[in-house]
Amino acid sequence: MKSRYFLFCCVLICSAYGFSFIRDDDPLKNLLSKLEKFKDEYPQEKVHIHTDKPYYSVGDSIWFKAYIVNAEQNELSNLSKILYVELINEKDSIKASLRLPVIAGLAWGDFTLTDSLTEGNYRLRAYTNWMRNFGEEYYFDKVIKIGSSFANKVIGNVSYSFTKVGTKENVSAVIVYSDIDGEPFANKEVSYNIELDSRNVAKGKGLTDAQGRLAINFVNSQPFILKSGKISTTLKLDEKTVVSKVFPVKATSADVDVQFFPEGGQMVSGLRSKIAFKAVGADGRSTEISGRIVDKDNKPVTEFKSEHAGMGFFSLLPEQGNTYTAIVKFTDGSEKQLQLPSASASGYVLAVGNNHADNILVRISASPDLLEKGPLTLVAQSNGVVKFAARNSINKGAISAYIPKKRFPTGILQLTLFSPSYEPVAERLVFIKNDETLKLNISTDKTSYARRQKVNMTVNVVDTAGKPVVGNFSVAVTNESKIPFNDEAETTILSNLLLSSDLKGYIENPNYYFTEANDEKNGQLDNLLLTQGWRRFTWKSLMANSFPNLAFKPEQGLSISGRVKTFGGKPVVGGKVTLLASRGSMMLLDTVTDAEGRFAFDNLSFTDSTRVVIQARNAKDKKNVDIEIDRVPPQLVTRSKNYPDIEVNINSTLLSYLKSRNQDIAELKKHGMFRRNIMLEEVKIVERRPEVRNSSNLNGAGHADQVIKADRLQNCTSLEQCLQGLAAGVIIQGGIAYSTRSMNTPMQLIVDGMPMEPDLLSMINPSDVESIEVLRTIGNTAIYGMRGGGGVLIINTKRGDPNYSIRTYVPGITTYSPQGYYIARQFYMPNYDKPETSKELPDLRNTVFWTPNILTDSTGKASFQFFTTGEGGTYKVVTEGLDGKGGIARQVVRFVVK
Repeated sequence: MKSRYFLFCCVLICSAYGFSFIRDDDPLKNLLSKLEKFKDEYPQEKVHIHTDKPYYSVGDSIWFKAYIVNAEQNELSNLSKILYVELINEKDSIKASLRLPVIAGLAWGDFTLTDSLTEGNYRLRAYTNWMRNFGEEYYFDKVIKIGSSFANKVIGNVSYSFTKVGTKENVSAVIVYSDIDGEPFANKEVSYNIELDSRNVAKGKGLTDAQGRLAINFVNSQPFILKSGKISTTLKLDEKTVVSKVFPVKATSADVDVQFFPEGGQMVSGLRSKIAFKAVGADGRSTEISGRIVDKDNKPVTEFKSEHAGMGFFSLLPEQGNTYTAIVKFTDGSEKQLQLPSASASGYVLAVGNNHADNILVRISASPDLLEKGPLTLVAQSNGVVKFAARNSINKGAISAYIPKKRFPTGILQLTLFSPSYEPVAERLVFIKNDETLKLNISTDKTSYARRQKVNMTVNVVDTAGKPVVGNFSVAVTNESKIPFNDEAETTILSNLLLSSDLKGYIENPNYYFTEANDEKNGQLDNLLLTQGWRRFTWKSLMANSFPNLAFKPEQGLSISGRVKTFGGKPVVGGKVTLLASRGSMMLLDTVTDAEGRFAFDNLSFTDSTRVVIQARNAKDKKNVDIEIDRVPPQLVTRSKNYPDIEVNINSTLLSYLKSRNQDIAELKKHGMFRRNIMLEEVKIVERRPEVRNSSNLNGAGHADQVIKADRLQNCTSLEQCLQGLAAGVIIQGGIAYSTRSMNTPMQLIVDGMPMEPDLLSMINPSDVESIEVLRTIGNTAIYGMRGGGGVLIINTKRGDPNYSIRTYVPGITTYSPQGYYIARQFYMPNYDKPETSKELPDLRNTVFWTPNILTDSTGKASFQFFTTGEGGTYKVVTEGLDGKGGIARQVVRFVVK
């Protein structure tokens, strides 16, 4: 049957202004109205994080810039004004969390990798509260490799081999222990414990051989439940030194999963189809395959071979009544037979050609029973916005059309074919690569530099028409000679915002498709879209008006809200609520409860160190009320979709970097510049001042005439009662504390660093108190000036979680420590133009320069300066950013320092 090549009858070009060329009674209008509703009411946000380096060592800092865009038109986000960024360890435990203010879709911050962190695979996760409505698969989630260079005496390297007996999977692990110079730890005792999905499956002891090797064997008897885990080992170097090393177990078998994906969704008898395939190992990484297709009579039909990342395609014309088998050959020479999906007797095939520079070719084929049944409709969406819709009928087997690529923005295009009754019958994803929205040019004033010399760099940004662009950019400069990294393996603003953020599941090295792109890589990217699942919604749910439940609202700023009620549970209407900061950012606000007893303080701005006291009274100014603070449940940590990126041998993989860091540390120690604790000689303490946690004492924690700890307050019904008997030289009269040294002046009451009125003592619940510091003598009260004239009572309350801590003073008072904004640190860089800056001291920065906020002016230009370090090499400059309309730009340049 001959294809007819012509343009579809174009019935729609969708825009924000509505639909054209469609009658009100046309079913297509109903379909497109639902899409428009989904776009308007459920706009998608995307987040990209640009870090200064691809990997780190304990003791480094992670500097990062966040870009938040509205995926509707890829514009700077006008939804969320708060971003959450978390550092998560291999145990899926959050080690650090930041709450960042978002301004014009931009935010930046940093994490300090403290000495308490261990080497391993960490995750950098970022999301907004609004994004929580749509699932974790669309969060920014990147694996960050962190090694340990401080006092790292042992480098561990593990290799795995697998065998299978019945359903049981046997694993052989060979671990090699050596020092950082490669010398083996021979004849050393090793204890080990093996866990799979948090279940202990084996443990034991062994002795390393002359090459520092230890062989460990274990069996996974439940491979259908237990998939991955870890081997925790303890190496005994001598009687006093023990070193722990943990090795991930990414899989317990060498099985390869091969799947076949007919283009458009199904094979139809008598219609030629493109069949894509994907081969993935048990560890989640791709594996290359080849093979042949045979029919039911074992006659060869075609051959296939993967092109990249275990993916490829072949063409097949399935015959009615025939079945097809793939005989797959793996890299180890073994073979496996797999049945291809069955061909349907009736259906449609949607084929797309994307190898033309200016157009995509769409070809729709139908089985004979579906010819002349009415018009088909093709809808094209990009970022949730309908960009094209067309309608035509199939009367002779197939129809084809060229659609100009300029209709669509760069990124993923979703093509959906609807039957005459408007049922989705085929779907295809295509990647559109038009000219980049922005042209970014980074230039230096010289081609090479000396050490500690100033570098002047200029940024010039224009659009495709050559007009200057105002945009915001981040710049990271590293010494590539010390921090080598493959560009194809990086997470970039292009690969993330244009590809990864729109595809569910794991993508192996997504930036591969954007690095030195060519026709071959474009074809491999098309294979990815033929095999990778993708859905932000299902058509069935959309047609039934079943939309996502919006449990989380986009945050416009910090807020504290809650409800005031009587002890009987009834709402307190018209009650006065006062918010007072007791520590950190100063605030004093008040409001009145509504008909449901609710109150809210919106548009707040405070930092993490802030602690607030909330006081409530009923309409008659009585304090017998209860305060409930609204708490948004924290986001759960589940397994990352990028689990296959986990590196089994962290320190051996980062060995060259860790060696360089060790040399840096030795040089810093030599000059007394190493900023770490130094172990002093043993000192015997004959008397210890009481340890006081959470103290706000200006004299220093525990520097008081008396300290009363929480364990002595357990049996008190009120704080006045406790102090009357426990605090020496303190007398309580009328609920107010007086020192016997000054009976005419009440003692100053300070709660968590905030001065309070003396009569509030009776409102403090003893069970909420961590400690009380009593200051009566002049030596301790002098620092408080006139306020301490009658003595000082410092009350330190108990603290809970650092992010959300609520303590209630019964009645009518609550203290609360919400997570506030994190204020990013300033990246340090020496200025060698200043004569007081020494050029004799070592300058061993591995991140040479970092700035998150380069703003181009109306001419599209910006400039910045920095100094090279005391080390030569090839310096790598990575610049990423957006303009005000969401145009994306990235540029990498290099220069030499001699």
